[in-house]
Amino acid sequence: METFTAAVPDEGLLGFVRGPSLDPKTRTRIAEAVPEEFFTYPGGLTARDHQALTYDRLRRAGLAAPPAAELLADPAALCALLERAAIADPALFHVMLLHYTLALGPILRFGAAQLTEDAGPGERGVRDAHDALASMDSFGTLLMTEVGRSNSHLSPRTIARHDPASGGFVLSTPDVRAAKFPTSTAHPHLPKTAAVYATLVHGGAERGVFVFAVPLRGPGGEAAPGVRVVDAPETTGLQVDYAAVLLDDLTVPYGAWLRDGASIAADGTFHDPAGSPAARLTRSMGIAPAVWRAVISASAAITRASAGTLLAHSAGRTTLGRLAPRRPLTDYRNQQEAVLGALAAGYALTAVAQHVKTARTAADAPGGGTAGGPRTAWAPWSAVDRDLALLKAAATVQAQETVSACRVHSGAPGFAAVERLNAYRGLAHAYMNAGGDNELILYDTARAMADLDRYTPPDPGAGPPDGGDLHSPAVWLFLARDAERRMRDRLAARVASATGGGADPFTAWNGNLVLAARTAAACADRTVLEILAAAAGSGPGELAPVLGLHALNLLDRRACDELAPRAGALAAAFELPAPLTAPAAFLTTP
Repeated sequence: METFTAAVPDEGLLGFVRGPSLDPKTRTRIAEAVPEEFFTYPGGLTARDHQALTYDRLRRAGLAAPPAAELLADPAALCALLERAAIADPALFHVMLLHYTLALGPILRFGAAQLTEDAGPGERGVRDAHDALASMDSFGTLLMTEVGRSNSHLSPRTIARHDPASGGFVLSTPDVRAAKFPTSTAHPHLPKTAAVYATLVHGGAERGVFVFAVPLRGPGGEAAPGVRVVDAPETTGLQVDYAAVLLDDLTVPYGAWLRDGASIAADGTFHDPAGSPAARLTRSMGIAPAVWRAVISASAAITRASAGTLLAHSAGRTTLGRLAPRRPLTDYRNQQEAVLGALAAGYALTAVAQHVKTARTAADAPGGGTAGGPRTAWAPWSAVDRDLALLKAAATVQAQETVSACRVHSGAPGFAAVERLNAYRGLAHAYMNAGGDNELILYDTARAMADLDRYTPPDPGAGPPDGGDLHSPAVWLFLARDAERRMRDRLAARVASATGGGADPFTAWNGNLVLAARTAAACADRTVLEILAAAAGSGPGELAPVLGLHALNLLDRRACDELAPRAGALAAAFELPAPLTAPAAFLTTP
């Protein structure tokens, strides 16, 4: 087998990785917004210094990139910016994602009508928040989950009450168990504006979960009256200024309510076009598709970066084992499989990312996400967009597995000298829970599958086509569809048997959670394979074997042998910035 060598990128592969919808001018502008200096930090920084520099880079990136409204209207451009931030610095990606999709996103989605109104003093909340975030004068953050209860976003205990005297609202955290956590609000000298998720209580009844645009910290970082920030211990997993936030009768103007068509009349009458608190929750979670696209795209980006890092470590490296002294490391099958498997995963996730950047669902439309998805039992994510939520879960798991494998196969440098691999692993790990917990997404998907709730089992066909050739995408799809159908039928039968025997729904499902997760994962695998089959059929010829390697989920000898001479070209098309593949800084000769 040939030793892996450096190569120039293949034009077809390069075009596939870049995607068809991003013009060269925008791509250049994004590269300038996240320059190569952002890929490293100077030594000797305290944790607070490190965080301040991250936010300074966020401001610089936001001012250099296309305007926020343009980015949020163009998933390909926003994802490209976030991908580059992710490979440069996962902490930068995290705060950038919060700023654009979870702070500005709700304002533009739920408060769009308010932004066009000729706002008086009481309506200035949304406009002021928007302007501060769009100009990068304030950094966006999210106050959604609460520390004391699981699934707290289903029913936040943080309350918003309308104050007839002022016309605004009073936001209150009843006790420390309802504190909003985690939030990126700890740095004492940075301005922060939050999207606060709270249960609106009016007329003695809970009206649903709404979003409020709230300035938490002023221009110098001073906390607003009624805002208590409790710093969390420092962490190296994803280096952000984590804190818990409590709201002590915080007053906000009526215009801070991102009301999405809802209103409270002068006589106190409440109106909500969602129709019910449950539907309002799903609508309020309708910002999730932008988050999921970004997380899937970032997962693809850090997988590509990790694969390139592993190849750079492996290429030209010799071994001293007695079996074959001075043999190139990449002559060993285990290292070949690690490198090629990582490259294949990078291309596979890139195909998924390209797919979700252009896919549109009912949840993307204003006011969408109320009727397009299945009922849920664990979380509202599947009701917003089942397929995007499921692909987010699949992508983060694949990224975490691939980054971890690259770290292990890079030996000691993978742990001690290449901090970026540890940071990538931390990012993938974080988003297995953040943006919708992966396991809850799997459970709700499985429940919809078992109940045939807006789900039709795939038809695998009469038998394996193409003579059962595992290199054929048609065979991949037959096997995946057949497995999904069989697992769905088994799950439905087991749950029906349990309930028929007198078990309550919790007991019936609780005894089958492992099967439920595997059934939903089979649905995710089939969805990914359909995307890969389409990409293999329409992409450059060089793409089919590398996607085939990932699709089979085993390192077929013929695929490895075919791909090995082109490993350098496969990695070169990732266009990784030089700091990612350069030798460890402390080994570089001046």
